[in-house]
Formats: sequence, C-alpha cells, structure tokens
Amino acid sequence: MDIRENFDNIKREISEACGKVDRSPEDIKVIAVTKYVTDARVEQAIEVGVDAFAENRPQNYLERKQKYSDKEWHLIGSLQTRKVRDVINHVDYFHALDRESLAKEIEKRAEDRVNCFVQVNVSGEESKHGLTSHETIEFIKGLGKYSKINVIGLMTMAPFVEDEDVLRNCFKKLRQLRDEVKELNLDYAPCEYLSMGMSNDYKIAIEEGATHVRIGTSLVGNELK
Repeated sequence: MDIRENFDNIKREISEACGKVDRSPEDIKVIAVTKYVTDARVEQAIEVGVDAFAENRPQNYLERKQKYSDKEWHLIGSLQTRKVRDVINHVDYFHALDRESLAKEIEKRAEDRVNCFVQVNVSGEESKHGLTSHETIEFIKGLGKYSKINVIGLMTMAPFVEDEDVLRNCFKKLRQLRDEVKELNLDYAPCEYLSMGMSNDYKIAIEEGATHVRIGTSLVGNELK
C-alpha cells in the first residue's frame, strides 16, 4: 500500500468535492484513523504530511500519543466513564461526548478545558452510540455548568450503505443541527465544526459541510483487522 499515493488521491478528491460547493480544501482536516495499522504505517503517514491521527481505544490512544506526541491526536471511540481519568488529560480532541455522566467525569478529572464533539446518532441505528437529534440541543444547553467542556462541534457516523441520498440526508441533518447550536451563541459551545465522513463517504460529507473527516482504510489501510 502506497500511503503517499493514497494521501494524494484523498487530497485531490477533497479538492473536487470542495469545488462543487464553493468551499476551500484548507477548511478540511484529514484525520488518519490508525486503529488497524502498525506504528510503521503511522510513521509512513507522518512522512507524507499527515498531521492528525485518531484512535478509538484509550490504551491504544495513550500509547500512540506518547510515541508521536508532536502530532494532533483525536480520541474517536465511545469512552467508558471509568476510563476518563486515564486518558482525558492527554486528549487533544474528543469526538464522542454523548451523555451527562461522561461530562461530569470529564469535569472531575480534566485539568484544562477539553475540546469535545458531541456525538449524535442521526441515523437512529441501535448499533451506534450518540444522542438522538431531538436530545442534542437540550443536552448541550445543560453543559453550561461544566467549566472543562468546550463543545467545538458535532460528530456522527452515517449508515454503511451505498445509497447516496441516505448518506447525504444524514450529513445534512447534522449540519442543520450544528447551525441550531451555533445560533444559541453559547460561550462554551461555539460548535463550529462537523466531524463526519469516513473512507466510504467522506466526499459526500464534505459536500454537506464536514470540516473533519476520519479516514482509515483509504489512507493507511487495515493490516491488523
């Protein structure tokens, strides 16, 4: 697998998607999801210019963060409350804030404000974590009492389907929800960003407003899967 070629292709496709909707490719953050690859692949990605990475398990996150501490690291998986104390002070960005008990524990354990994406289960699939679209606004309003929470955006995972209309509708709903949060003008929830889109659907996600795309297989592969 040629990571340089993969990254070049991804940047080209991002540019094409942005061109369709009059956006700048500079506004898109590519996050390499490395949970299925060895350190060698991470290092290859760094060599070709990837500067943001993600893990979904706290232990793997901590190991990689320590090895490559000069890079930007995103914790993207569901986080158990009991694991918060181990990882939260090493997190650059957390993509899975989805319940008040987790917010309370972050407030208790974090030394500084944590940049969080609130996870929304837009598709309503039982297999996915996240708040419902209807719960999200009230949940975010209730986060004002937690000084360590900074809601920088919303995150979702679209259904793993080929139907472009289904995918586009999912991403569009998250963008509309993000806009509703922004209109609240909450100091602790600027909610500027949208973390949505993976290897199979990031181009559609970008057309619908994604600012952060989480790409694993199409960028670094899945040699450990």
